[in-house]
Amino acid sequence: MAAEFLVMLYEYSPLFYIAVISLCFIITVAVVLGWFGFDVPVILRSSDETESVIPVPERKMVQVTNPFALEINCTCGSVTEGVSLQPCCLEDCVLSCFWGCGVQALQTALQSHQRELRLHTAELFQEALGQSCRHHQTFNVQKEDKEEYFTQMPPALEVTDFGLLPRDRYPLVAVLTLAHSETRDNYNIASSVTVIHVPDDKYRLSTRILFQYLLTAHGTLYDLKPLFMSADNSNSSGTSEPYAGTQGAEPQPERAGEKGEESDSEGEWPDIQGRDCVVCQNASINRVLLPCRHACVCDGCVCRFQHCPICRAFVFESFALANRPAHDDDDDDEEDFTD
Repeated sequence: MAAEFLVMLYEYSPLFYIAVISLCFIITVAVVLGWFGFDVPVILRSSDETESVIPVPERKMVQVTNPFALEINCTCGSVTEGVSLQPCCLEDCVLSCFWGCGVQALQTALQSHQRELRLHTAELFQEALGQSCRHHQTFNVQKEDKEEYFTQMPPALEVTDFGLLPRDRYPLVAVLTLAHSETRDNYNIASSVTVIHVPDDKYRLSTRILFQYLLTAHGTLYDLKPLFMSADNSNSSGTSEPYAGTQGAEPQPERAGEKGEESDSEGEWPDIQGRDCVVCQNASINRVLLPCRHACVCDGCVCRFQHCPICRAFVFESFALANRPAHDDDDDDEEDFTD
């Protein structure tokens, strides 16, 4: 009976027909405009306007002192002729050089540090690598010593290359650990691991740092990344000088094997001071964007966009290079940062 009644209304009442059409139109408009929780199609709104109102989250900073630094002053070394390394540490350290270290063995050692074994001494690191390296050499580095240490494969081993790509061995892995147990409790960073490419007969790429990791005393692994800044009036040399005022972030722990490079510089960032923001050209640069790591904007402009103005990469987070202005009371504990 109800169906017959509706049919009669549809046939004999124009108002019922108009009401049904109007209801369908209203439901369709509501769905399109997102009144019931549906996403609005991209063609109906500007994505740039929507993204501009979303603030970029700021990564919180904690103070971390890095006692280790390692430089390669000459890129002309080779497997047969050796290479010179220059460590510069805040405390007496042990420099361990592992030639021909197995890739899988190094990754396993780093993973074991994160799980249960804390690789805070040269002996523990050598034990974790086992027999995976072709040659092992150890140097005692004095506090703040600028001396270069020469290391090479023994000619008696007759090793001239480590095979074709992809390789199962790193040419050289340099590990820095604190020499004295009484100083290990003073630093959150337990050791520094640097993977270095050294040219050989099969691969002539110049000597350079491939990866660099910091291992903390709490079992965390950090992959050091570079910071990118304007080349105008730049005095930064890309070195990794340690200093007592170093600041560190709390990023998610990086997996071993991801590319990283050294990127420490002076705690006061003197080469940044006085540079203008690339957006407003008024305030000084005070922000580093993540994950692209471009230092190019000020505090006022960082919240106006979510794409890096340099490389157009999507910005997930940012952190401050220098002390925040005095009116930001909630950020008094955030200071300079180096990775």
